[in-house]
Amino acid sequence: MPTQTFNPAKDIPSLEGKVLFITGGTAGLGAGSILELSKHQPAHIFFSGRNQPKANELIARVRKTSPNVPVTFIKCDIASLTSVQEAANTFKAQAERLDNLMLNAGIMATPASTSPEGYEIQFATNHLGHALLVKLLMPLMEETAKNPGSDVRIVNLTSVAYKQAPSNGVDFASLKTSQANLGGMIPGPRWSRYGQSKVAQLLYSKEIAKHHPSITSVSVHPGFIMTGLFDGLPLLTALPPLLMSLGRRTPVEEGHYAQCWAATCDKGKLMNGGYYEPIGKLTVPSTTQGKDEKLAGELWNWTQRELEGLVRG
Repeated sequence: MPTQTFNPAKDIPSLEGKVLFITGGTAGLGAGSILELSKHQPAHIFFSGRNQPKANELIARVRKTSPNVPVTFIKCDIASLTSVQEAANTFKAQAERLDNLMLNAGIMATPASTSPEGYEIQFATNHLGHALLVKLLMPLMEETAKNPGSDVRIVNLTSVAYKQAPSNGVDFASLKTSQANLGGMIPGPRWSRYGQSKVAQLLYSKEIAKHHPSITSVSVHPGFIMTGLFDGLPLLTALPPLLMSLGRRTPVEEGHYAQCWAATCDKGKLMNGGYYEPIGKLTVPSTTQGKDEKLAGELWNWTQRELEGLVRG
């Protein structure tokens, strides 16, 4: 699905004065976004991840292409709420503003497992850890939004795999288990768990827009891209998306375009809370779960309850 409508070299405006924070920035779409956005002279780019050597390599690459742009790595396991708290505190100790938060980190179709706090691992990684980061950094974003001419955004990386969520969208009752048997034989538990996390990201972006209207919050499907998320997947697990994406794949080197568009396009082109498919196409989710306002509200309330007491420092 190569783009014909977005040329980042000329379409991304100057980012002078802006502070960016990108999760999962050590590889894939996150690294691509950092390299792309750094060419437009932001005040500072912060990024998180688990791999210090990869982070060092990326910083060295940015120094070659954009030597005047500060880039800082913050080590963080987004699946661990304790790690997210530490990362947020590290960021707030160094930054006086936050203009753009890109929720890029993620895992896909992993074996049944739980996070350090006992949540299903894909939900913990793709949704809950990011929700805590948003909650911890929201006061700073809202302060930044008060500045004249400000344009504060949250870009949440979802996927068309939201369509693979279980019939109830999010199975709240079993989220503190590995959900080993979530969903049916088709698409299978791995993809059901992934779809659950992706519909959560889509719906949560709408709720952020509702509860924090001074911030522009959107969710973005980046396209069908053969990133490292496919590494190590069993053939039978990887085969359905590989077949479904034939003739529709975005080249890896353009994989970050959709999220960079959402992060930098004219604000007037964005609908707060909207879901976008490549590139810049405002899209109504095609499933009942993907547009369920009641489910979105239930997700918001569940998330706030689970994160209660974790906002400190």
